[in-house]
Amino acid sequence: MTEVSSLTGRLLVASPALADPNFDRAVVLLIDHDDEGSLGVVLNRPTPVGVGDILLPWAGLAGDPGVVFQGGPVALDSALGVAVIPGDEGFPRSRPRSSRADPVGFRRVYGAIGLVDLEAPPELLAAALGSLRIFAGYSGWGPGQLEEELKTGAWYVVESEPGDVSSPEPESLWRAVLRRQRSKLAMIATYPDDPSLN
Repeated sequence: MTEVSSLTGRLLVASPALADPNFDRAVVLLIDHDDEGSLGVVLNRPTPVGVGDILLPWAGLAGDPGVVFQGGPVALDSALGVAVIPGDEGFPRSRPRSSRADPVGFRRVYGAIGLVDLEAPPELLAAALGSLRIFAGYSGWGPGQLEEELKTGAWYVVESEPGDVSSPEPESLWRAVLRRQRSKLAMIATYPDDPSLN
C-alpha cells in the first residue's frame, strides 16, 4: 500500500459542489488520518441537546454553546470529547508526543488539540482543559476513500486553529475558515447558500 501523507489535525472544508447532505458546508477536524483510513468530527453541527442532558459531569467544562455536536453520520450513539489545552497553541507540532506532559485522560492529537477520555473523572482534567466539545458520532473514511474525495474537489484542506474547536458561533465557521485563507479560497466564503438565487 502506498504511504499516505497524514492530514491529522487539519480541517476539511466542504466545497460548495459536495452533494452529500451530511457534509453540506461542513468543517471537519481530522483526528486521525493514515493508510488505514480517516476519522474526524464535524465542528459546525450543534444539536439542541445540552451536554448536561447526556453527560452531566462534563457539562461544566463544555464551551458555549453547551450543546452536543453531531460529529458525523457514523455511530451517533457514541460520544467523543475534543478539547484544547490553553497556552499550548504555539506548542511545536513536530515534537514527539512522548515528551509532552499531557494530563491524565487527555490524548494530544495535534498541537494544542486532543481527545478527552469521557470515562475519566472530569475533575482530573478540569484545571488543564480549555473549552470542551462533545460530539455524538464521527465522520469516517476507509483506506483511500478520503484521498479519492480530495481528487474530485469535494473538500478543501486547510490548517486548523485551536479556536476552531471551540468557536462560539459554529454555524458561521464554514465562512470564517474560508475567509481567513490567503488564497482564492477566501472568495468561496461569499458563495451564496442557494446558488440558484444568484
